[in-house]
Amino acid sequence: MTSLPTTPSQTVGPFLHIGLSWDDGPYAVPLGTEGAIWLRGRVFDGAGAVIDDALVEIWQADPDGHFDHPDSRRPVRPGFRGFARSDTRSGEFALHTVIPGEVDDGAQAPHIDMSVFARGLLHRVVTRVYFPEHADGHRTDPVLAMVPPERRGTLIAARGSDGYVFDVHLQGDSETVFFDV
Repeated sequence: MTSLPTTPSQTVGPFLHIGLSWDDGPYAVPLGTEGAIWLRGRVFDGAGAVIDDALVEIWQADPDGHFDHPDSRRPVRPGFRGFARSDTRSGEFALHTVIPGEVDDGAQAPHIDMSVFARGLLHRVVTRVYFPEHADGHRTDPVLAMVPPERRGTLIAARGSDGYVFDVHLQGDSETVFFDV
């Protein structure tokens, strides 16, 4: 019997929006939720071009720093899913959520975990989104402390008109910091 060598994983995309999007996908919280914000951004390739066939997912704690989940011992916060997904067909992603609280009894600054799936990637890339108004917590955040100081700015969202802007650069001089998880 002849054995064949293994082949690499198939790349994801460019059709991520087929079967992976749904009406409530971009909403970690429903419209009208008190304190809700939009997290918007674009995904750029190594040449600096906007990728219009990527998929962005977020996971996060609620404003109290809890990860509400139906299997957890804590009751699920009404309307808070803690997960949202947006494609970039319009040139940007848009996710409706709330600012998370500190995690691990304040050891980790408020942040959102983000995965990006795009053409040419064999696996998702994972990053974090931190918020500028929590700079005091950034100094003691153990994950952010592992990132070289000159690269930490790639993990900080900027204030926008209706929330925050966080652009993801997959390669290049402005490459976003990604974590091996």
